[in-house]
Amino acid sequence: MEKNGNNHKLRVCVATCNRADYSKLAPIMFGIKAEPQFFELDVVVLGSHLIDDYGNTYRMIEQDDFDIHTRLHTIVRGEDEAAMVESVGLALVKLPDVLNRLKPDIMIVHGDRFDALALATSAALMNIRILHIEGGEVSGTIDDSIRHAITKLAHYHVCCTRSAEQHLIAMCEDHDRILLAGCPSYDKLLSARNKDYMSIIRMWLGEDVKTRDYIVALQHPVTTDIKHSIKMFELTLDALISFKKRTLVLFPNVDAGSKEMVRVMRKKGIEHHPNFRAVKHVPFDQFIQLVAHAGCMIGNSSCGVREVGAFGTPVINLGTRQTGRETGENVLHVRDADTQDKILHALHLQFGKQYPCSKIYGDGNAVPRILKFLKSIDLKEPLQKKFCFPPVKDSISQDIDHILETQSALAVDLGGTNLRVAIVSMKGEIVKKYTQLNPKTYEDRLELILKMCIEAASEAVNVNCRILGVGIGGGIVHQHELIHGSSFCAAELGHIVVSLDGPECLCGSQGCIEAYASGIALQREAKKLHDEDLLLVEGMSMKKEEVVSAAHLIQAAKLGNTKADSILRTAGTALGLGVVNILHTMNPSLVILSGVLASHYVNAVKDVINQQALSSVKTVDVVVSNLADPALLGAASLVLDYTTRRIY
Repeated sequence: MEKNGNNHKLRVCVATCNRADYSKLAPIMFGIKAEPQFFELDVVVLGSHLIDDYGNTYRMIEQDDFDIHTRLHTIVRGEDEAAMVESVGLALVKLPDVLNRLKPDIMIVHGDRFDALALATSAALMNIRILHIEGGEVSGTIDDSIRHAITKLAHYHVCCTRSAEQHLIAMCEDHDRILLAGCPSYDKLLSARNKDYMSIIRMWLGEDVKTRDYIVALQHPVTTDIKHSIKMFELTLDALISFKKRTLVLFPNVDAGSKEMVRVMRKKGIEHHPNFRAVKHVPFDQFIQLVAHAGCMIGNSSCGVREVGAFGTPVINLGTRQTGRETGENVLHVRDADTQDKILHALHLQFGKQYPCSKIYGDGNAVPRILKFLKSIDLKEPLQKKFCFPPVKDSISQDIDHILETQSALAVDLGGTNLRVAIVSMKGEIVKKYTQLNPKTYEDRLELILKMCIEAASEAVNVNCRILGVGIGGGIVHQHELIHGSSFCAAELGHIVVSLDGPECLCGSQGCIEAYASGIALQREAKKLHDEDLLLVEGMSMKKEEVVSAAHLIQAAKLGNTKADSILRTAGTALGLGVVNILHTMNPSLVILSGVLASHYVNAVKDVINQQALSSVKTVDVVVSNLADPALLGAASLVLDYTTRRIY
């Protein structure tokens, strides 16, 4: 148990309520029992397991050599809606004493029965971790609501299909606490090989029955529409009587309406009909063999749409009880029927067919995955579960720490000469600024940027600023909001290509605006002139160790250096052509040039617009920003605008 940090065996309580859930829980129980060095197993039996009319199915648990620690009589007879509610209440009254006595580390709860809801409610309120088996599935009736309610109470989830996993995630459950394992019963189904299956068939259906020449029928009441489900059961029995094939009919479960369904069976004489065998319970190992070799299974049990697919046995699913379940091609649905004819027609279509085996619900390896998942549970983790909600409107309540903090961004300006990083507040105030000379190599630049950002982030703590993100780049404002683009790379305006054979850009392309008009581009041209002794004119001087920069080029142009002036005009023209492209694409009402070079380019940009732009966009205003650090403020606004929105 070193992996999960627990220093004792994991005490696991498995609670089983009926024959159906035991078929799913038994493989897990056997797995837990086989590893006593890791687990202690406590078995609690309640619900219809302890009722004679439903077969006293607790005996099969004893036959499997499990010690039953507690038997709880929780079913209030009546088989109606009120009896179901009273049964839940009775279980809630009795369970606290049991759980106080057992003190399990974790309780395993299966499925969607009302008994399971009582188990999950009790465990949750008593701060016991819950592992829910088969959450996330979809079916009809009240079962859906109960299943999803248990999901909300459970701390860990074992699901059987990819769709169920996605449903749990959509229900805001923590993905790290969801295990896609497959159905535990499939571990047994896919390994079931009984050479003596004929003796099982003869024992339950008679000596003269052959394989693929009998029917298994299992139908339960639909608690949200009891009257209609009883009518469907009548029609099903009428169709089976007319079909004249040997049929094994299992009694329905304990849900509301089951008493009326039993009355229908007796009214039609099913228990004494020569073609029928009516039974309360069949042990799961034998039931597997019966459905595996049947000519057809009919009814509305989840077993029909789940487990039977493992054998390719034809299934007729009746009514709405399993609406939404994933099914294989072996299932034919009869959603509604006014007469027996539709069901009878379905029997003629399905009986005796053999379909490919389906593994939608499992591959036979669920139990090893579940045991590994159990071993990974860290009991030191907080018990309170968390939900992974999608983004919604921010809460209007406030936290004092947030009030005292200044929401801020780290802004990065990748200049030609200098790299600059600043902490910028929500009000647009530069709290602190860092400036370093731009290294020559790409690797050194990245290393320096990272170092400066780390330094600034550390300092932000000292000046009580909460950094919301890091911003780099320019921007396009549309309807008072920045355009970010699908990958937050919108407005890379410097890399608009204005010439196919222009100078090489740092991005690897040729003829970008940046290759003509950036500070680095002007510095490059200034250095060329200086190397040819064509830069300095009268009135200029440079120290020997002084680095040539764009400022020297601008100064030379002002003092009458025609070559320097020509370079600036070319740069301004390139920028103007880029702006024209933007005008034709975005049709903005305002163009703002910012940075130290903006004032030198503004006239050239206006000239190009007048010469090259369509008449519909020529009237656009082109102005120079008067902000002290427009690049830093613009980069910060990318972060502050996005992270502080109330609706995304």
